[in-house]
Amino acid sequence: MKFGYARVSTKSQKHDLQVDAFLKEGIHPPNIYTDVSSGAKAERKGLDEMLKKLREGDTVVVWKLDRIARSLSHLAKLVEEFEQKGVHFKSIQESFIDTTSPH
Repeated sequence: MKFGYARVSTKSQKHDLQVDAFLKEGIHPPNIYTDVSSGAKAERKGLDEMLKKLREGDTVVVWKLDRIARSLSHLAKLVEEFEQKGVHFKSIQESFIDTTSPH
């Protein structure tokens, strides 16, 4: 199953661009999780909820890496968690980040 995660920093910003990209990837609600919070905040309910639902073979898709991770070390921790669970990870804008491909 594919899951999309979108985050914006303030309530005045919209998730629309990110959600539209997920729809093009074939990801539809309820498999799109969102948060409105600063990237520096540790608690993100949408991300936490999505992480609980992930199972082996699933794929997490983000618009850009900075939407899911607060820092490089946080990103490394998430990717390690995905690998341990057998979950694939893909960034739409950073196409070189795609563990769904064997190459």
